[in-house]
Parts: sequence; C-alpha cells; structure tokens
Amino acid sequence: MASTSLDTARSYFQAIQNGDLDTVGNLLHDDVVWHQPGDNQFSGERNGRDAVFAMLGGMMEASQGTFTIDTVHALMTNGDLVAATIHFAGRRDDAAMAMDGVDVLRIEAGKIVEVWLFSGDPAAEDAFWG
Repeated sequence: MASTSLDTARSYFQAIQNGDLDTVGNLLHDDVVWHQPGDNQFSGERNGRDAVFAMLGGMMEASQGTFTIDTVHALMTNGDLVAATIHFAGRRDDAAMAMDGVDVLRIEAGKIVEVWLFSGDPAAEDAFWG
C-alpha cells in the first residue's frame, strides 16, 4: 500500500509542477475533500473535484498565472497518508509570496480522496490571497 500511495503522490506533484491538469484530474477522486488553510478568499473546505479545480483556477487568476509548487523537498508515507514538504510561490503586480508548506494527501485505490494543506507563514499567505 505504501508504494502505491507514494507513487500516486509523486505522480500528482509532477503533474502539478508540469501544469498537467488532465493527470491531476485523473488522480483526484470525484468526491475529494480539500482543506485549504488560512483566512482568505480561498480558505475553507472544498468538496468534489469540480470545486477544487474552480478554487485552483481562481488562485491562478489571482496570481496572474504564477502560483506554483516549485520544489517538493520530501515525500513521506504512513499507510494511506502521504506528507509532502514543499515550497510554493506566487506573484502579481503588487505582491509576492514564497514559503515552505506541508501537504498531506489521503490516498485510496490510487486516488487522492482528501487533502490538508499547511503554510509556513499563514499571515503572509492570507495577505497575498486577500
């Protein structure tokens, strides 16, 4: 189970970094639950792949297409959970952010069924997203 979860997570992050939204969509369960941290326009729980893609599209629009996970430092697994230490960044005309974070994915049968995100500097991320 661990290698399957790890392989799924690795494929997910590679697809995110390459902008391969078809693969991302195929790896997300139809009923995925996404927990976005903070106190900004994107914070809160999203239920379902369509709601997650709508949020991610909003993030790309707000960041003028620059939001990215530029580094995946490590992937660690425990059963159906995979924790990823990452670095993410974004910029727009009048603001920029760059910080470390942790993404935790719960994976079942090769599909991501739940996601929890953690930001290294929640106040800076909230200020960036507004």
